[in-house]
Amino acid sequence: MFTVYVIVTAVVIVANLGSAAADFGRAGFVRANSAKVGVPAPWIPWLGLLKAAGAAGLLLGLLGFRFIGLAAAGGLVLFFVGAVIVHIRARVYHNIGLPGILLGLAILTLTLAARVSR
Repeated sequence: MFTVYVIVTAVVIVANLGSAAADFGRAGFVRANSAKVGVPAPWIPWLGLLKAAGAAGLLLGLLGFRFIGLAAAGGLVLFFVGAVIVHIRARVYHNIGLPGILLGLAILTLTLAARVSR
């Protein structure tokens, strides 16, 4: 079980760091998607900071700080629930897949982290 937790968590860390890098770099697709769902452009770097903080917390969880890893996974679940809700509210479904996948991965990471922490 621990090996699965490490692999899934590593994937979630990389995915969130990549997404955060796109936010910090103000990538065109990020700005376009944010505009479509009504997220103001000045929020984008802050959202990237939350993703990067979540990834850092997950890494700390892998390094033995289990409570921080659990908190980070829970935070990412809440973050991506919010992202999916924003897409649904804006009725923008063509690009809801990525936040949905990241939400699923965050839920899986939270579940595995909780099981490993017992």
